[in-house]
This record gives sequence, structure tokens and C-alpha cells, in this order.
Amino acid sequence: MKVDREIMQTLSVGLGERSYPIHIGNGLLDRAELLQAHVPRKRVAIVTNTTVAPLYLARLQHTLQAVGVSSVTVILLDGEEYKNADTLNMIYDALLKNRCERSTPLIALGGGVIGDMTGFAAATYLRGVPFIQIPTTLLAQVDSSVGGKTGINHPLGKNMIGAFYQPQLVLADTATLNTLPDNELAAGMAEVIKYGLIRDLPFLEWLEQNMDKLLARDTAALQYAIARSCRNKADVVAADERESGERALLNLGHTFGHAIESGMGYGVWLHGEGVAAGTIMAADLSQRLGWIDAQDVARIRKLFERAGLPVVAPDLGADKYLELMGLDKKVEGGKMRFVLLRQVGRAVVYGDVPPALLQQTLQACVHG
Repeated sequence: MKVDREIMQTLSVGLGERSYPIHIGNGLLDRAELLQAHVPRKRVAIVTNTTVAPLYLARLQHTLQAVGVSSVTVILLDGEEYKNADTLNMIYDALLKNRCERSTPLIALGGGVIGDMTGFAAATYLRGVPFIQIPTTLLAQVDSSVGGKTGINHPLGKNMIGAFYQPQLVLADTATLNTLPDNELAAGMAEVIKYGLIRDLPFLEWLEQNMDKLLARDTAALQYAIARSCRNKADVVAADERESGERALLNLGHTFGHAIESGMGYGVWLHGEGVAAGTIMAADLSQRLGWIDAQDVARIRKLFERAGLPVVAPDLGADKYLELMGLDKKVEGGKMRFVLLRQVGRAVVYGDVPPALLQQTLQACVHG
């Protein structure tokens, strides 16, 4: 396979001694030299799932074998519903049975679920082993593979058990998006749109002009969107690694969205679908606070609709939404805090939402 080495872009997540590169380009799974420096002992453990393994596992193994690197493989069931402690133990079981050492890197080959679980396993196995992200979905390439958030779900709440643990490398091969189902591509677009809404208005305008190209999987457009998203994420993470301030803005739509995912049952709604409907709810609430107007909300809704994403939330009942949102990680001092839009392109974290306005949003944005 011919690889154009000219089109790879490399960004850096600036975290001092723990800084790491994000490589973005077409055909990077064939680039052994990008991985070689991070595999000192010629052995890795690859964690993937039943969907991705038939597509890309053999290719990654072949690339590693070409430079003398052997691999232990862990193939998990695919789906958000398996992002739990039982599945995590399957990773530990494989690492222990194969006597993986502290110098054995774990490679996450897959989407956000695989990346989150592999990262958490890496953070906790032998109290910390090296970790490499090879994201194969748009959502993982633009969001979950960058920044070191790892974890698993609990029946009472999404991503409530985890650790901040940075990878040594992120390798985003845009060619893997060619096998991504349309609904998964759309789900990733929710996180791409998010960056424009919270901090990058010129990017939002670019997305409005280029959404059709992105959905048609235009290589250049996708690479631009991925790189721009990763640059935004890297800048935020470098400024606030452990989410004590600015990083919380990356959760636009997530308080509502996580409630949708938990309330519907993990895996029924894709994460990006929950974020899309949740972002419309956040925009509605921002309008009720008088920060943005109806035209802004319509603009946001139109872009999500063009991306093929849901803009109406499921009707879990207002009490259920409030119960689930009360378990959100941004709750502080018992008070719910929301990421809302002061204006399109500028988000804030706000904890003084009048209960009556929140109730109005919950009633206005859901259907049965």
C-alpha cells in the first residue's frame, strides 16, 4: 500500500515531561517508525474489540512484526454496555496470564470505549504501564483519545470510575474512517461541532460551509477537522489537565447527554447522539437565561440536523433527568453545574440555573 508521507500532521499536547505527539494522516497504521520509539522491549499488548479486530488487528501486528515487536492481544465485545468492571478484569486477566511487565505498553486499537478502558487498565496495572492510543472512530480521534481521561461506567453513572492518565502517543489514521458506519461518523461530528461552539467560532463557520464534504468522507476535509479539533483539545488540556477550570467547557451537552445514555441504557444511544441532543438542551437553557437568542438556537439545531444527529431528547421524565444529572461529575457542593453558551463560540460553566428554567428546558426538548 502506497503511503503519502507528506500529508501527516503532528500536534503536541504540552504537559512538560509528559508531553506527547498526536500524529494525524492517511495510512499511519503502516508506519512502524511512529510506534517504534515507544516500544522499548519489543513486546506490546493490543486491546481491541470484535468489530475492529477483523479490520485492523492483523495490519497493526504486521507493522509491529516488521520491526521485531511481538504482541499479546485482548479482543473484547463491542459496545458501550461492555464498558464496565467485568470487561476491565478481562484485560487484567490477559495481562497477568501473559506476564506483561511494567515496560509492556498497552495499545488501544478502537473507538472511545476501547481507549477509555485500555487507558484505565494501563493506569492501574502494576500501578502504571505505558499506553498508546490508536483511535479508529471519528469521535475517538477528535476527543476521547486526547487528554488522558480514562475510565469505565457504573450502573448509576457514566465514566464515574477512572483516572487521568496520559498516553505516550496518539496515532490517528484517517483511513480507518472509511470503514466507519454512517451513524458512528455522525456521532463523532457532535464532538467536532462542540469545539466550534465552545471556543472556536471560525471553525464553526467552516463546519457550516463544509459539512457535506465531511459526511462524504472527503479526506482533506476530515483531516482538517480532526487536526483543528485536536488542536483545540490539546490547548485546553495543556491549560487544565485535571478539569479544575477551563477543561470542563469540553463537556458542553454532556450533562444532559450522559443522562440520556444512562437513562436509556448504555449502548442504546451512541455517545455522540446523546451529546447532540444534550447540546440542543444546553442551547435552549442558554436562551432561557437570555444569553443567546432563538436564531442562535436554530442555527445550532440546523448544523446538528445536517450532520445526521438527533436534536430531540428522549422523554425520560423530568424527575429522572434531574436524578441522573445529580450524579454528574460537575456537581459541586450538591449544586448542578452546566456548560452553557454565553454566545455562540464562547461557553461558560454555570451553577446558578433557576430550577424553573431547567424544568422548562426539560419539557421543551424531549418527546415520548
